Amino acid sequence: MYVKSRMTANPYTIDADAPINEVIELMRDKNLKRVPVVRGKKVVGMLTNSDIQKVSPTKATTLSIYELNYLLSKTKVSDAMSKEVISVGPDDLLEEAALLMRDNRVGTLAVVENGKLVGIITESDIFDAFIELLGFRHPGSRIAVDAADVPGALATIGEIFSSHNANITHIVVYRGGSGRTDVVIRTNVINTEDIEKKLKDNGFEVIDVMHCQE
Repeated sequence: MYVKSRMTANPYTIDADAPINEVIELMRDKNLKRVPVVRGKKVVGMLTNSDIQKVSPTKATTLSIYELNYLLSKTKVSDAMSKEVISVGPDDLLEEAALLMRDNRVGTLAVVENGKLVGIITESDIFDAFIELLGFRHPGSRIAVDAADVPGALATIGEIFSSHNANITHIVVYRGGSGRTDVVIRTNVINTEDIEKKLKDNGFEVIDVMHCQE
């Protein structure tokens, strides 16, 4: 799965020299949590609600609404934005984007191609992809199996499901220690008793079974 399949293409942007109250209005009207900051076609920063709070007067201020608006009109976006821009390309792997977010402790990456901003990808996009990879919103059954971490284990599991005319729609492997692996399988079948028995007969431990119908 690639970044381009999950990113928000052609996002709203704000010029670095724009007054901060302009971006506040944009974020409020469009319900945005973050906005890329640009100069021309080049992304030079990222502005979030937290960044705006840092340059805004506190609620305890004695300034009038007119004085507040004047103050904000004199504050540039570049004064509040986060200047360190971490970016990925649209053809980068989604897991590369997730690793960059985790290592740099950021919730948004700029997606840049040929020096031009073409999108943004957020931690929510990563979460959505993770949920889809697990198939959590799909009807069927979820079977978690403890298996030996050896060649052929997954092939045997696949053969068991196939012999019961059950389609494996999603599969995730969690590699643990001591030569063991947790395999989480999603299948379109609701009644899985025969599959569970066959797995146990072949030396697999069935850890957990969940059924989900529409």
